[in-house]
Amino acid sequence: MSSQDILENASTLASYNVLLQVMFRVLTFLLNAFTLRFVSKELIGVVNVRLTLLYSTVVFLSREAFRRACLSGESGTNRSWRQVINLLWLTVPLGVLWAILLGGVWLWLLEVPDAQIVPYYGPAVVLFALSGVQELLAEPLWVLAQAHMFVRLKVVAESLAMIAKCSVTVVLVMFAREWGLYIFSAAHLVYTGFLVLCYAVYFIRFLGSKEAEKKNFPLYSVTDLLPRRFYDEPLVDWTLARLTWSFFKQSFLKQILTEGERYVMTFLNVLSFGDQGVYDIVNNLGSMVARFIFLPIEESFYIFFAKVLQRGRNIKSQKQEDVAIVADVLECLLKLVLVIGLIITVFGYAYSHLALDIYGGSLLSSGAGPRLLRYYSCYVLLLAVNGVTECFVFAAMSQEEVDKYNLVMLALSVSFLVLSYMLTWWAGGVGFIMANCLNMGLRILHSLLYIHRYFQFSQWKPLRGLLPSPYLLLALAVSAVITAVSEAELCCDGGWLFRLVHIGVGGVCLLVVLVAVLLTETQLIQFVRTQLLPRYRKKHA
Repeated sequence: MSSQDILENASTLASYNVLLQVMFRVLTFLLNAFTLRFVSKELIGVVNVRLTLLYSTVVFLSREAFRRACLSGESGTNRSWRQVINLLWLTVPLGVLWAILLGGVWLWLLEVPDAQIVPYYGPAVVLFALSGVQELLAEPLWVLAQAHMFVRLKVVAESLAMIAKCSVTVVLVMFAREWGLYIFSAAHLVYTGFLVLCYAVYFIRFLGSKEAEKKNFPLYSVTDLLPRRFYDEPLVDWTLARLTWSFFKQSFLKQILTEGERYVMTFLNVLSFGDQGVYDIVNNLGSMVARFIFLPIEESFYIFFAKVLQRGRNIKSQKQEDVAIVADVLECLLKLVLVIGLIITVFGYAYSHLALDIYGGSLLSSGAGPRLLRYYSCYVLLLAVNGVTECFVFAAMSQEEVDKYNLVMLALSVSFLVLSYMLTWWAGGVGFIMANCLNMGLRILHSLLYIHRYFQFSQWKPLRGLLPSPYLLLALAVSAVITAVSEAELCCDGGWLFRLVHIGVGGVCLLVVLVAVLLTETQLIQFVRTQLLPRYRKKHA
């Protein structure tokens, strides 16, 4: 598969992932708005912070290292997929081990919520941990699908699973509210069960079919998906296993950085369960765009970079046409996420109070919620840049460099925990966002230095993607001033007429910014139209 084909497939995958994440975020957005009217903020805090943290920790520590290692490099004839499958099945016993260890911590070492306000905490811990193990049963199938660019499979599977989860939650909240945490535990089990079922059904039908033969798929029957030893080769690819171990050591640190504020809230009790619920709602609202645009781009283009670049080799020892494509893509991706992040930062400041008032009423807009969301709007800009820079760095690093970076991640993890604890006592929930900003800035700095050294002695300068047009910056600055004045004069106590005028002012300013993008960032627009919108290419071929 050529570099251009890989880029095309990665772009298609990113497009589908963005659409999928949009649907997820919209459904979750509506679900949270619905449940806010029926359950307490304490129960939401326990579910969205503590129990979700248990699930995400079990799943992340069990599979992330395997995913990164098994999706690195060329797939197909240069790799024994039987050995890869054997390696991937280790995620299940590893998940069981983490579920037992972490479940014990959640049950016996952490503060237990008041049973009158948050009933059935113990069974919910067991069920959330079990749902993590259940999802790992689909891990070998997920990696196969990603490596061979089965983009529609992921969309269909996760869409059906999310719809099922939302349906179960709504029905049980409406008719069995007294079940407490059982409602969300059952919904989560349904979600992971649907994921496993969809992947299993697809591969059972696909393997051995004419479509599989046409695609030269490396596996031929369902038994090839199960772990087993073949007489002519080792049980696993030990080079891949060592790379997995390197990523596994790093996964602890990355998980702390990713979910650091939840660990601090869970283990240090710096916020009450009710305050945790409000913070998590604001956090989810603030991160909607980051999650449904930036994360899919990061995941999809990590695959592109990992397949095109030869890990650990300098730029001169690689195919120059491949390096040229990588440099152009990296520059455009940096410009894309930077522009989106700047727009979110500018307009997020002036519309945080209005957004929270519409979404959750005075429960969210009367306290620290608007301030939290304004700070988070600035944090989104850093999230945007870090996602792209790190996805390139992790794809280009050698195993030795990954091991060295683990030490950097360790220092960042320790500093983040200390900063979170100190800043939260000083500034409340905003302290979490401040600590995240500082750590994210350091991670970006490390990645930028690596990219600069990587392309230092070449003709390509992809970091130019971080330099937007002066006219665009001017449009953003003027919009920031106008919308801030509009909020001070029109929002949000003067009734809906003034709110609508405030929204109209923002709409006009956003239109001016988008026109500035279209007129000044022509290379970026061409990249989006030809790579991130593959259907556009088909319609105009």
